[in-house]
Amino acid sequence: MSSPLTSRFETALGFAFQLHKNQYRKGSNIPYISHLLAVTAIVIENGGSENQAIAALLHDAVEDQGGYDTLHKIEDLFGSEVAEIVEGCTDAFTDPKPEWKGRKMAFLKKLKQSPDSILLVSLADKVHNAHSLLRDLQLKEKNVWDKFKGGKEGTLWYYQSLVEILNTSSYPYLTSEFSQVVKKIVQLSE
Repeated sequence: MSSPLTSRFETALGFAFQLHKNQYRKGSNIPYISHLLAVTAIVIENGGSENQAIAALLHDAVEDQGGYDTLHKIEDLFGSEVAEIVEGCTDAFTDPKPEWKGRKMAFLKKLKQSPDSILLVSLADKVHNAHSLLRDLQLKEKNVWDKFKGGKEGTLWYYQSLVEILNTSSYPYLTSEFSQVVKKIVQLSE
């Protein structure tokens, strides 16, 4: 059962909005905050703590909005546990980001050793991203794979690698959901 949310969550919601208010989902006119809210809902609905819910709101802040400076701000505002979860979900701390394949390989290696607190937020992020990709494929959106730096081949490799790593997580329902969505993505991509 999730813990109740306090004014810390409200503060984090405002902070996330301020950081991402001018950002949109790749290749769309969908405000980025929608992704952060969806990931947060998945975390809360799967028993996440308030710290995990706050980290879900902020899981892309470091990568997309300021690197280490933003991570230090998150730690100052919300504590070391939230900062550690956000850091664990981050695959790039600099802009420009390092080369895609190497960055993803390093993230997969880091994820294998991550504690459950990080795995829940990361898995929620991956579940929402996979659902978004599946929706685009089912709607036969044009140039779906152009949104992804890894292209079709790299993205499919990355998602299948994530399924292997996350298959042993402490969140069997989410892991199963992610695996099923990835299978559908692969089928629609053949």
